Amino acid sequence: MPVAIRLKRFGRKKRPFYRVIIANTKDPRQGVSIDDIGYYDPLTEPAQIQINEEKALKWLNNGAQPTDTVKSLLSKAGILKKFHEENQSKKVKKTEQSDNEEAEI
Repeated sequence: MPVAIRLKRFGRKKRPFYRVIIANTKDPRQGVSIDDIGYYDPLTEPAQIQINEEKALKWLNNGAQPTDTVKSLLSKAGILKKFHEENQSKKVKKTEQSDNEEAEI
């Protein structure tokens, strides 16, 4: 089941308010969501972005793909940077372990 991190629109006409949700990619925008990880209010100055960092990192590590808009929101919140740093540190550890194993042989 492919999972996406995307926006779900709330608010009245010409007053949008969005929730950042985890949903199946085949479900409609206003359909059922798996998890709610934050919100985005574009009308305030500056725009409010509130995202639960732990949940977002958990879903990114599990393979959830953010949409383009959510990707920009995650980068503004600094979550994508932490995600990439974690992945780089994991790769470095794996290469160090494989180098140590080769040295033992």
